[in-house]
Amino acid sequence: MRVVETDFQAWMGGVQARMESALGRLLPAAHLAPARLHEAMRYAVLEGGKRVRPLLAFGAGEVARAAPERLETVAAAVELIHAYSLVHDDLPCMDDDVLRRGKPTLHVEYDEATALLVGDALQSLAFQLLAEHRLADSPHAQLDMVRTLALAAGSRGMAGGQQIDLASTGSALGLPELEYMHIHKTGALIRAAVTLGAGCGQASEHERHKLDHYAKAMGLAFQVVDDILDCDASTATLGKTAGKDSKQRKPTYVSILGLSRARELAGELRAEAQAALEGLGGRARRLAELADFIVLRKF
Repeated sequence: MRVVETDFQAWMGGVQARMESALGRLLPAAHLAPARLHEAMRYAVLEGGKRVRPLLAFGAGEVARAAPERLETVAAAVELIHAYSLVHDDLPCMDDDVLRRGKPTLHVEYDEATALLVGDALQSLAFQLLAEHRLADSPHAQLDMVRTLALAAGSRGMAGGQQIDLASTGSALGLPELEYMHIHKTGALIRAAVTLGAGCGQASEHERHKLDHYAKAMGLAFQVVDDILDCDASTATLGKTAGKDSKQRKPTYVSILGLSRARELAGELRAEAQAALEGLGGRARRLAELADFIVLRKF
């Protein structure tokens, strides 16, 4: 087993700290009217989470030699979409959860109506950021970035995957159907984070193809590990309710494959992702290390 190097932890901590500062700056101040909505938006986004999607955007940006200022903005846009999805997923009409990132879910801390509006506002702010800042070398390239995030978040991406998830609760899915669901629900936004990070720089078509292959493998690997942790870790460790999927009779990689085979699959996807980076040299180092971090994480 490969050991994640100490300087990776320093790089990861630096990106996470940078993103906390950037998100705090880009979100509306809590005192601005309507203050309750803006306060709740900040509650949903700040002081929590691993920032995996921003880390992937920065890692892909290193391959493309992108400016950190551009990466900061696209990473914030992706993270805002992710945060909005968590707020809505936790609602009683969805997964009905009371704990997220070690604190009460937003509808518990505030109320359901505010949670709905927070999700709407975070999604809008994500696209506002992509429109307000120069992120690519041409208007056409930047417009394509907007399209990439919209597709990842919409009915052909994350929202569509969530609908499939809701419809499949209590059903017996096969592995191909489960993969199809998570390619959309989880994988689409992870893939978008890598694509947008590369789009901020000068990645060649060949490099973009390899990065996309990496992102597809990591999108599935992330979900496989999530399913393993839901079965194998405690609520205190996860910062969210453990064992929720089995209680709600949701199909998971563990319920279909068993815990041992699910762990093997996570390792296979990790190897596939790292193989996709071959030929990209040292600039892909952070992405390779992120594959280790995502698959070997305990929370």
